[in-house]
Amino acid sequence: MKKVFSDIKPYLRWIILGVTLFFLAKTLKDNWEQVLQIRISDSGWVSLGTAFIITIMAHLWSGWIWFWILKEFNQSVNLWWAIRVYLVTNIAKYLPGNIWHFYGRITETKKAGVPVEIAILSVLIEPLLMAAAALGVASFGSSQESLFLQFLCFFAVLSIVHPRILNPVIKYLVKIKLKVKKSDLEPTTELKLERYPIKPFVGEICFVLLRGSGFLLTMFAFNSIEFNQILLIFSVFSLAWLLGLVVPGAPGGVGVFEATALALLEPKFSPGIVLSAVAFYRLISVLAETFAAGLVWLEQKS
Repeated sequence: MKKVFSDIKPYLRWIILGVTLFFLAKTLKDNWEQVLQIRISDSGWVSLGTAFIITIMAHLWSGWIWFWILKEFNQSVNLWWAIRVYLVTNIAKYLPGNIWHFYGRITETKKAGVPVEIAILSVLIEPLLMAAAALGVASFGSSQESLFLQFLCFFAVLSIVHPRILNPVIKYLVKIKLKVKKSDLEPTTELKLERYPIKPFVGEICFVLLRGSGFLLTMFAFNSIEFNQILLIFSVFSLAWLLGLVVPGAPGGVGVFEATALALLEPKFSPGIVLSAVAFYRLISVLAETFAAGLVWLEQKS
């Protein structure tokens, strides 16, 4: 069994990507008539424009959180430098391998005089805190679970970001996620978190809520949203975004996010509405990241 897994492991990411794209293509084929009938009103375009602005703000905020993570290790870095590096390298996550944005941040942080160990640690902690925050929002946003279970999930999330839990995960990721051949990026000491990263964790919760707000506004552009559906949308978005973050073979979560959102929202909304919303939200996300990176690049050149 182990040999079979090792044989298919190099192709696993392509299998996952192929399955998700097939699911999306089949859903579009079955509901393309509904999609063609959808029209965006003037207020809908306003909602999409607002979602675009909020998504840009979310990426700026995420760069700020990365600055906080570096400050957790007493590094004297400039806030605008951290945001600029974060935004410029963020586009690289869509490249095959899904690690090149990490590599770019490590390289730039090392150039700024930050020890390479802390540079690697900062890019490893950030997605872990993102995942924990998304899980927390998803558990609280679910209107189907009991209050006790929601609190239980939230406290489980708080435990996940404890150093005793994070440090073994970081050690594992150093071995499999950031296998860089260049010796100047190899850590010379053991990487570990010394204290509980409460401030960056709260910041990541705000980041997920900002991204979720952008998705909510995108849904609102195509269909009216009832008040009791808001928590459901935030919960579905958080879970879909989390799976797009952690599932291998999906650079930037492309395909995985859309397939998960479709599967979870179809029982409550028309498939044509959900298809249009996830497609536009992906477009908004890519445009927002590109726009933010382009502005920073132009500012840096000038």
